Amino acid sequence: MEKSTVFKTILILLLFLTKMTHANTAPIITATGNQIYCPQSHMKIVTGVTIIDPDDTTTDAIYIQISSGYINGQDQLTLIGSHPTIITSWDITSAKLKLYSSTGSQIPYIDFIAAIKDVEFHNSAVSPTSGNRDFSISIGQANYLPSTEHYYQFIPSLGITWTDAKTAAENSTYYEFQGYLATITNLDEASFVGKQASGTGWIGGTDEETEGVWKWATGPESGTVFWNGAVNGSTPNFAFWNIQEPNNLGDENYAHVTSPGVGVLGSWNDLSNAGGASGDYQPKGYIVEYGGMPDDPVLQISASTSITISSISASVGELQCSQKTLTISIDFPDATLNWFTVPTGGSPIATTNTFTTPILTQNTTFYYDYGCPVRKLFVVEVIPLPNINSTNNPISICGNNDVALEAISSAGNVNWYTSLTSTNIEATGTNLIIQNITKSITYYAEAVDRGCSNNIRIPVNVTLYALPDISDEELTICEGESVSLNAGIEHMKYLWSTGEITQTILTNELNDYSVTVTSPAPENCSKTKTFTIIKNTKPSIMEVLVNESNVTILANGIGNFEYSINGINYQDSTTFNIETAGLYTAHVREKNNCGGDTKKFVVIFMPPFFTPNNDGFNDFWNGKGMENFKTAEIKIFDRYGKFIIQLNASNRYWNGTLNEKPLPADDYWYVARIDDSIPEKRGHFSLKR
Repeated sequence: MEKSTVFKTILILLLFLTKMTHANTAPIITATGNQIYCPQSHMKIVTGVTIIDPDDTTTDAIYIQISSGYINGQDQLTLIGSHPTIITSWDITSAKLKLYSSTGSQIPYIDFIAAIKDVEFHNSAVSPTSGNRDFSISIGQANYLPSTEHYYQFIPSLGITWTDAKTAAENSTYYEFQGYLATITNLDEASFVGKQASGTGWIGGTDEETEGVWKWATGPESGTVFWNGAVNGSTPNFAFWNIQEPNNLGDENYAHVTSPGVGVLGSWNDLSNAGGASGDYQPKGYIVEYGGMPDDPVLQISASTSITISSISASVGELQCSQKTLTISIDFPDATLNWFTVPTGGSPIATTNTFTTPILTQNTTFYYDYGCPVRKLFVVEVIPLPNINSTNNPISICGNNDVALEAISSAGNVNWYTSLTSTNIEATGTNLIIQNITKSITYYAEAVDRGCSNNIRIPVNVTLYALPDISDEELTICEGESVSLNAGIEHMKYLWSTGEITQTILTNELNDYSVTVTSPAPENCSKTKTFTIIKNTKPSIMEVLVNESNVTILANGIGNFEYSINGINYQDSTTFNIETAGLYTAHVREKNNCGGDTKKFVVIFMPPFFTPNNDGFNDFWNGKGMENFKTAEIKIFDRYGKFIIQLNASNRYWNGTLNEKPLPADDYWYVARIDDSIPEKRGHFSLKR
């Protein structure tokens, strides 16, 4: 074996023997006292504490720190009572109270135990921020965080590089714990390390292996990725970068907790291995974390307690309907609440976090506490049960019609239902309009105020009565006649447009009549019947138009007329076709026997042309039918009005000559006269050669 190897082996054995000779067993400290804090009170942080050390009875200092939930400027730890061997110092930044001797000498554990029991917590705020205040009690200067059960220590070293800090941290120990550059994995740890542990130095994060991929390079989290990408990258695990970090400028591959005043307090920045040469970005030291390594022992050199500050509101309340109970449930897992009917004194009426009140009939205030002197109040506003004060019940209507229901409540509003048990609200409001009712119905009104009701429904009855069964009439009479008008239904009340009140009346000269018929009580339903009177007059024949065989009778008057040319057979049409010339009588009469009229007329057929060429056809012109009238005569003129010839019973035909000389082909005119009682007939015809 080489001499150097032998020397190293002997040196290691000597160091081991020296360590065994000077081995010091770590003390064990325990504490109890998880409590609920009453605002503005002074509360001791422990209810009990023990320190056991097999080989020592003294130590130089005890450190008590608000490790979680600390609010700078409000929270404070203070030692009270008489402890002549102990003085204190309070570090407001790290929230740490140090108990030690003014001379630097060792102090017996028994004195420290008495002093720890007299350390009080106080929050100066009237309404302190809710949450927990965790306290760590440590034998040793490193800061203890109960949530991780690790220790943290800031080691000042101006200008130290990240790689040197990593080596120095890994070469340091605390009692029997192996140190490493801090790895921060949650917000509680970040707040504790970055804000309270003077954390203005290196921590164990780096992206030197892959740019932009940040890993923890030390401790039990070594190799764990906690950030991917640059600014606004992703966080597969916890990260607490400062604003716009990490920006990966140049060779900024190492994580550093920023100095106070730079960005977000306690957040991280990426720096080069050496950091800045001066100023805020010059490394001020490094943060060592102890605990969690595979070979670390199980030690109890720190203990922790906790104080909970209540998050219950100072004053709350609810609405409740009268004649009911109210169950008040308050989510307060830290303690069981005591309920009172008075603000101070008295005995609790219940001890529960779910309190059911007695039956309530008026506004009531309850008070509760969770062990603190000041009680909080809970106001229950009791809503009186509303009533239906009045309705317009009963209602009667006549015939299919709209109806308005009304109900007045003492408070709130009105819900309307179609039955006593229906759960379907038909309408809400003081008035309910129902359209086109076809039968008698009942609706029910219930008073409701903010969801409260006495569950009493008041009926509003609607009775539907039928209208009198009458309908309008149209009557036709002859002019000058009268007729009896009947209202059409018996045992009613009647009021005619003429002012008469009988069931029937006689017409006079009016054209229209109406009667209002009202049924007897309780119906009292009215309906009006209208009579339209059509007065027909006696017809009069104004003229009978004869056009060859077509005859039209023109008559005037008012009515429904019918016509005849023989006085036996009548028709609605005014036009007749007559095939035989002769003397006829036109008849017209009114169908309702309102009279009639007659007028004589003559039918003579006047040929439209004749051809006097002695061929045996149409050689002569004459008025066919003239032979039936002895006094009949026809005068013929040429187109210039020159008289040619006169035809009569003795001279019935014209051969187209004048003075036995043939007249030229042309149009000729005639005037036919039967007698003085029949109008003349005029026309023209053609002479063709």
